[in-house]
Amino acid sequence: MLRTTPFHSRTAPLCQAQNWRRWAGYIVASSYELTIEREYYAIRNSAALIDVSPLFKYAISGPDAVRLLNRVVTRDVSKAAVGQVLYTPWCDDHGKVIDDGTLHRLDDTTFRLTAADPTLRWLHQCAFGLDVEIVDQSEDVAALAIQGPTSRDILQGMTGDDLTALRYYRLMHTTLAGIPVTLSRTGYTGDLGYEVWVDAADGERLWDALIEAGMPYHITPAGMLALDIARIEAGLPLIEVDYVSTRHALIEAQKSTPYELGLGWTVVLDKGHFVGRQALLEEKRRGPEWQFVGIEVSWNALEEVYAEFGLPPRVPGTAWRTSVPIYIEEEQVGYASSGCWSPLLKKYIALAHLKTEWARPGTRVSMEVTVEHQRRQAAATVVRTPFFDPPRKRQ
Repeated sequence: MLRTTPFHSRTAPLCQAQNWRRWAGYIVASSYELTIEREYYAIRNSAALIDVSPLFKYAISGPDAVRLLNRVVTRDVSKAAVGQVLYTPWCDDHGKVIDDGTLHRLDDTTFRLTAADPTLRWLHQCAFGLDVEIVDQSEDVAALAIQGPTSRDILQGMTGDDLTALRYYRLMHTTLAGIPVTLSRTGYTGDLGYEVWVDAADGERLWDALIEAGMPYHITPAGMLALDIARIEAGLPLIEVDYVSTRHALIEAQKSTPYELGLGWTVVLDKGHFVGRQALLEEKRRGPEWQFVGIEVSWNALEEVYAEFGLPPRVPGTAWRTSVPIYIEEEQVGYASSGCWSPLLKKYIALAHLKTEWARPGTRVSMEVTVEHQRRQAAATVVRTPFFDPPRKRQ
């Protein structure tokens, strides 16, 4: 049976499109309106309110909490200060990515780990012999992402604490309209934004308070379709779309390492033993076979392809999630895993996996395009990600 989040009593009446989707056993809105433009532009121009409660959330505490997490994730948890948030993947023994998420250091011995997939059993297996407590808080803690350039102004009006002091990827314990919350300056949009972690019992009150405070700033509830475009613009990979978890991969070729996903910066090889370290040491020496890159498709090339059929160019209204071949001179050198038309950048962009020798920014490639049931190729260029990286995100 599908579950509803603590905010469902508020989101359901707003969902005019009745466009629901499954996420970790819950139902969430894909979009609230019949088109997603207003929700997308709220992320980029004002503020969007996004229900992200289906994330799995684990409280990890005790004298050996740091030892456990350093054993599991690729980051060096011992160097994280209280109030810091780490983005990190975690791997199997072969250095292949199982999942990725954020790790919140709530105090000296207490952390919260978020994950896309169930991770409780894995944490317990890795905790053998350690003095640590692991609690699944997935149903007890609700979460809202408030993302966009006016998000700070909205939240500042709800708390007596100074939010200008809250740095990127840091958290604070505060109250919003009198409701106790943990507020982290994080998100999945590549923009200025925050995530609010609250007791599930206070979920409805928090939603109402945020909507009331955000009305002068044109706050807008946004669904997963608008979020998908934003995260592609931000160059952020999505599990089971841009990479396959080792738990779900059917063959070895479907698995990826952090280096192959552009996450080499998260791997700290000199912190001591962690799961997958030996395999990642060897890959670091020889170099990864694949690279995760951005692709920009030439508009002129799209026009030419569609003109062959007497049609104007067509671009998708929502993000696509499928494997699309990338070529150099008729040789397939990789594939795009997700892409979209960026309304803000006015570009057709994609996230792609390319063989390392062809992954240098500026490399000319072509991406397969299907027009009137016929497969063609449109000229494109390899670029660095993120496609969109506004200074306000970190300022």
